[in-house]
Amino acid sequence: MGISAPTPIQESTIPQILAGHDLIGQARTGSGKTLAFALPLAERCDPADRRVQALVLVPTRELAIQVAGVVETLASPQGLRVTLLYGGRSLRPEYAALKRGAQIIIGTPGRTLDHLRQGTLDLRRVRFLVLDEADEMLDMGFARDVEAILGGTPSSRQTLLFSATMPGWVAKTATKHLRHPVTVEVDANVHAPPTVEHLIYTIKRHDKLGALRTLLDDRKDAPVIVFGRTKHGVKKLAKQLAALGYPAGALQGNLSQRARERLMADFRSGTTPVLVATNVAARGLDIQGIDQVINFDLPDSEKLFTHRVGRTGRMGRSGEAVTFVTPDEEKKWREIVRGLGRRFVRKPWKADRATTQGPDRPPRQPRQSSRRRGMPRHRTAFSAPNASAISS
Repeated sequence: MGISAPTPIQESTIPQILAGHDLIGQARTGSGKTLAFALPLAERCDPADRRVQALVLVPTRELAIQVAGVVETLASPQGLRVTLLYGGRSLRPEYAALKRGAQIIIGTPGRTLDHLRQGTLDLRRVRFLVLDEADEMLDMGFARDVEAILGGTPSSRQTLLFSATMPGWVAKTATKHLRHPVTVEVDANVHAPPTVEHLIYTIKRHDKLGALRTLLDDRKDAPVIVFGRTKHGVKKLAKQLAALGYPAGALQGNLSQRARERLMADFRSGTTPVLVATNVAARGLDIQGIDQVINFDLPDSEKLFTHRVGRTGRMGRSGEAVTFVTPDEEKKWREIVRGLGRRFVRKPWKADRATTQGPDRPPRQPRQSSRRRGMPRHRTAFSAPNASAISS
């Protein structure tokens, strides 16, 4: 896979996992956490036993697909089968895959629990359980489903928790599910990759669209993620940008699974290099070459801010995070800054700069994708598994 040396989280956790210890692993986003558990799973699962031996639970469908791609790259050469379980699509292919036998399951909690209750998934032989993005997996939204799934696995299993952020309550909750866990913290006090430059702008709400257009015009065809707050707002903003000539698509929870997969494929290929998204894209997604994320709307917490920003500056590469703060968001921004425990330089968005890019400006002529224009392939090529594709 072109990897010659482990990252710090991999170097610290892989020996502990291979030694059989339960583990809580925390490291900043983009540090290689997926490979940290994927390698030991591929090493320890037995291809001669067709029963489920490892279960990896993740919070989103997109992350499930991404993690499965990494695990399959390692597991398939060992003769191990990997099966994906997630909602928004037909159950029949999953039924067939489970009937054929799979040693490793990657799934979202809701769909995994559906199979468990229907009797199509047997977890009684599970030896390894991984909670990826553990802080969200143990939060109230998923906690009940996760608890029910854990109840279907042997108490003798080895349990691994990985996350970029590890609030104190997570470790406390984890004691119910882990046995004498080893805790590995790499850059535990770092809330965003050190290679990310932050640009914080005070801006009036009616100037935001014009400011966004200015930033998109400066992106040189590199992929960018624009984060909004609500499903409706994200959908509306993507439509506005598309009408103005920007190759934008909206990723939000109301999309069908087929539409979500098609949009992500277009984003990875460079066909739709501007992804306007809710927080569904803030968790775990690793797309090579994202130079910039834009917080068009503020997130609700410092934890979400950390995960959003973590979509750029991955695996040591540089990146840029732009955040808009409107007057009515001042209180929320102060809470985020307080939670992060760090200071940011904030500048006013120049009114004349926004005006020149305002709604009355003529629609932008759509550019061809960088690949068609002969730009270097690394700007839009995301398909090959490499070091960046194995980070979490």
